[in-house]
Amino acid sequence: MTKLLRYPLQIFNYFIFVTIVWYFSIAPAYNHLEPGYAVIALAFGHAGQPVKECVRRTPEELAKLPPNMRNPIVCPRQRSPIEVEIIMDDQPMLQERFQPQGFSGDWGVDVYRQFKVPSGPHHLKMRLKDSVRVKDFNYVHEAKVVLKSAQLLVIDFQPNEGGFIIK
Repeated sequence: MTKLLRYPLQIFNYFIFVTIVWYFSIAPAYNHLEPGYAVIALAFGHAGQPVKECVRRTPEELAKLPPNMRNPIVCPRQRSPIEVEIIMDDQPMLQERFQPQGFSGDWGVDVYRQFKVPSGPHHLKMRLKDSVRVKDFNYVHEAKVVLKSAQLLVIDFQPNEGGFIIK
């Protein structure tokens, strides 16, 4: 094939390709969410508290151990599961228990859940328990939110900042 014919055909093929990409970037119209609905997303990573308290070894116990194993404080590796509850307008949206990952159950938990809810005013109650040594939830947060249509509300959890954060 001659160079004279090759370049115009190559330009034509590029034009067809770009036209197809352009068309599918603007059409067909697709809505992720019906009108009148919003999305609440719960997204956080957190490591539960250790299952047991750390134990201080006595001098006699330390003397029995080899020199390289003489750590005066022994802490268990296993972490507590994370229990999360989200209640919206007195109706439970989420009640779930997340087990810690890792070979010894010593890693944290990464949580991501999405909920499609009607837009408008709502009362949210979020509770989290990260220790098997406490009886009730140790992080509780209540908030009144007004959701607009197609709004994304993100619920984060930062224990250093007091618990739940609504963005």
